[in-house]
Amino acid sequence: MSILGDGLDKAVQKAFTRPAPRSAGAQMRYLVRQMKGTKAVAQMLRVSQRTVERYVKDQIKKPRPDLAARMDAEVKKRWQPRVRDRARQRAATTQGLVVDVIARLGYTAPIGTTDDARVRHLTVALPPQYAGRLFDAQAAGATEQQLRDLVADALKDVYFQDGGGRAGQLEDVRFTDIEHLEFDL
Repeated sequence: MSILGDGLDKAVQKAFTRPAPRSAGAQMRYLVRQMKGTKAVAQMLRVSQRTVERYVKDQIKKPRPDLAARMDAEVKKRWQPRVRDRARQRAATTQGLVVDVIARLGYTAPIGTTDDARVRHLTVALPPQYAGRLFDAQAAGATEQQLRDLVADALKDVYFQDGGGRAGQLEDVRFTDIEHLEFDL
């Protein structure tokens, strides 16, 4: 997936009220319940159906690192969907989203201004409408570049233009070379 998409998912996962299953057997049993059978889980994880059955019965306890990562990702993707939906809804309607980013940011502005891109560390609270746009775009399958454009637009409005109070001629914000990105609800 993408850096921004993963960041949004991690922010939502912080809202979980119970920890997701940790052991390989518990994760596999959860996936089998969710997907209603071992065959579907085996196809999704790219292992044999018999391997899935062995994990369910705790005959195998330690998966290979690549399989462990796939299992963990699939469990977290499906864990507590209603809690996840409520967290997204809250962010999109009332509380907004905080973005902490270290990236190269520049902008297009009139001649005579210092519009050169430079690495900046920003921690900005985005209003709910921007959080809603980001979550809607992510749900619609937006690309990494589309998500970057949405974040750049939000930073332009909230940080550079301070909600319309300054830098009115600012046209476009360039958001590249992301070193660190983290979202929080």
